Amino acid sequence: MGKKEKRETERNEVSAANGGSESQEKHRKKKRKNREKVEEPQNEAVLATDIPTVTIAVPGSIIHNAQSLELATRLAGQLARAATIFRVDEIVVFDNKSASEDTSTEIMENDSGEDESGAAFLIRILKYLETPQYLRKSLFPKHNSLRFVGLLPPLDAPHHLRKHEWASYREGITQEKLDRGSGGTLVDVGLTRNVMIDEALEPGIRVTVEMGTNRNLDAGPPRKVVPSSRPREEGMYWGYKVRYALNISSVFKNCPYQGGYDHRIGTSEHGSVINSSDLTLPSFRHLLIAFGGLAGLEECVEEDENLKGKNVRDIFDSYLNTCPHQGSRTIRTEEAMFISLQYFQEPIGRVSRKYEHSNR
Repeated sequence: MGKKEKRETERNEVSAANGGSESQEKHRKKKRKNREKVEEPQNEAVLATDIPTVTIAVPGSIIHNAQSLELATRLAGQLARAATIFRVDEIVVFDNKSASEDTSTEIMENDSGEDESGAAFLIRILKYLETPQYLRKSLFPKHNSLRFVGLLPPLDAPHHLRKHEWASYREGITQEKLDRGSGGTLVDVGLTRNVMIDEALEPGIRVTVEMGTNRNLDAGPPRKVVPSSRPREEGMYWGYKVRYALNISSVFKNCPYQGGYDHRIGTSEHGSVINSSDLTLPSFRHLLIAFGGLAGLEECVEEDENLKGKNVRDIFDSYLNTCPHQGSRTIRTEEAMFISLQYFQEPIGRVSRKYEHSNR
């Protein structure tokens, strides 16, 4: 996306934010209310978990380096594939904005079909790809940013189940409520028939359903909705969460985990060089690995008003070069992600094994 296109995109976003009909605003409020109903109990479970998590943070500006919508889509697809292959739990897409420029609501709820900023585009593609195929049509209305997603390879994550596959848990979307006496709701979980859950929820909400062992969909007690973190607590990888941050300091400040990220790693060609086998990480609960854009993390820190007077080594516990002796002058962020996540596999694995051993 060139500078001219970027300026036009920003004008479109302002127009969409200031315009729009009253009915669209009511629709947005209703969607937000529905999300809050299902996300509040799930967030509590995420906050309470002691299982180590891995978060990656990437700047939305990397999309502006793509020369077309198709190439931008392929770039986002590479990030999603890397996050899934290496079992990343959370992806944070950040901008270089001040608090006075907070447009996070518009970024998260722009379903107008208009062009988007780099961060909004990246968030939309990442969320779309993480969603099981059978839920996408219901959860994602047609949008210009999704025009080329059909070209991307599937993530094939464990929660992307086929119609003939049975699993302890399935992702679903709530359908119509049953009569008041039953107090239940039908949920589409991607099987030949909908299943009934034991609580009344508004239609159109994504939920994680505990399927149990009874494969007879017409008999037995109603299934239960559980926190989306439950499968992970049982050792399964269940996809990644995506959130937006105004700037690099907001990545830390708005961490959804109790106690925040207890070990922060920045990646850069200017970082320290340590062999992966020699790198020892502390027994973290919530690890953050941050990647920079075209000018690196250094620029992200310099442009953040909340970090005046600080440099990258002040805000990260480790600042590492995961690909020394590179042959190219630059390593693209999508390339750096694959390289770095592979580099951290062994050190992260050692911490995970310590945790598993201590809980036996």
